[in-house]
Amino acid sequence: MRGRPSLKQLLALELNRQITKEMEQKHPLHQIFWESTLRCNMKCRHCGSDCKSSSIQPDMPFEDFRKVLLRIKECYDSHKIMVIISGGEPLMRDDLLQCGRAIYDLEFPWGMVSNGRLMTPKKIDEVLRAGAHSLTISLDGFEQDHNWMRGSNDGFIYASKAVEILAKEPSIKFDVVTCVNNRNYKYLEQFKEYLISLGLKKWRLFTIFPVGRAAHDPELQLSKEDFRGLMEFIRKTRKEGRISASYGCEGFLGEFEGDVRDHLYSCQAGLSVASVLIDGSISACGSIRADYHQGNIYQDDFIDVWENRFKPYRDRSWMKKDQCGKCKWFRYCQGNGMHLRDDQGNLILCHYERL
Repeated sequence: MRGRPSLKQLLALELNRQITKEMEQKHPLHQIFWESTLRCNMKCRHCGSDCKSSSIQPDMPFEDFRKVLLRIKECYDSHKIMVIISGGEPLMRDDLLQCGRAIYDLEFPWGMVSNGRLMTPKKIDEVLRAGAHSLTISLDGFEQDHNWMRGSNDGFIYASKAVEILAKEPSIKFDVVTCVNNRNYKYLEQFKEYLISLGLKKWRLFTIFPVGRAAHDPELQLSKEDFRGLMEFIRKTRKEGRISASYGCEGFLGEFEGDVRDHLYSCQAGLSVASVLIDGSISACGSIRADYHQGNIYQDDFIDVWENRFKPYRDRSWMKKDQCGKCKWFRYCQGNGMHLRDDQGNLILCHYERL
C-alpha cells in the first residue's frame, strides 16, 4: 500500500520505538539551543520568530546563559552536550565570538546557524579561532529564489561564498540547510549539482510549516504531490552517494522512513534537546513557537526543570486525539514534532497524511 512502511521498516521502527521510550525515561541532555538574539539582517518569508534588524526584546546577556552552562557542567559531562547558538542572526551580536570562545573554554562544543550574510572570509576565520565545532549556512536555491526567500538583494552572493569556503574546511562539521518551497522545488536537481560543485558534502532539506510569517503564505507550501516528489528526490540523491542529503527531523514519513534521513523518526525535543529562549524561558527545540515552556532561568534552576518537568514532551499520550487518535501509526509517530502543535495542542500539519 502506498505510504505504508515495509516489514523491514516496521521491525526497525519497533526497535527505534523502544530506544525512544528509554530516552523518555533517562532524558540525557545532548543539545541545548541558545536563542541569543532576535535581531536579524534579513526578512525571511518563513521566519517563525518574526525577527527584525532591531528587536524590542534585547539580546540576552551572555553572563546569564553562562550561569546555566556552569550549572549544567556541575551535573553532566559538558563534552557530550552541544551548544547551538541561534537567533535571529547570531552574528548581529558584536560579542558573538567572545561568547563562542567562552563556551569553548567551559569545555562545551558549540555551533551556530547563520544566514551567511556576515560570513566574510575574515569572519569565518574568527569563528574557527573561537573554537566552533559546527556551522550551518542557509541557502535556499539559486540567487533569485534565495534572495526572494530571505528578503535580501545580496544574500545569495555572501552565503554561497561562505559555503564554498566552509565546504573545504576540514576542522569543522559543516552543512547547508535549504527550505524547499514552490519556487525552488523545480530546480532541486540543478541546485544539487551546484552545491556539489562548491564541494559540499552534507545537505539538509526541509519543508516549511505554517507558523509565524509562513502561516499565510501559500507560495511556501508544497502540494502533496511535490512533497512526495521531494522524498523521492532525497532518496535518489542518497543512493547516488555524491552528496549526503537528508530531510529534516520534522515528522513521521511512512514508507520513506530509513531512506531519507540518517535516523528513524523521533522528536527529541525535551528528551535530549533543550533550549534557553531570549527571555530566559526553558523550552526544547528552538523551532517550537507554541507555549510549551517548562520554566525560566531567571526564576528556576535549569537542572531541576530538566530533570523534573518536561512531562508534555516525555509522555505524549495527550496527543492521541482527533486525527492522531484514529491513526494506526501513532505508535511510532507519537503525534508528530512538538513544533507542529499550537498552544491548544492541536496538530498543525501531518507529514504522513501529506504522503
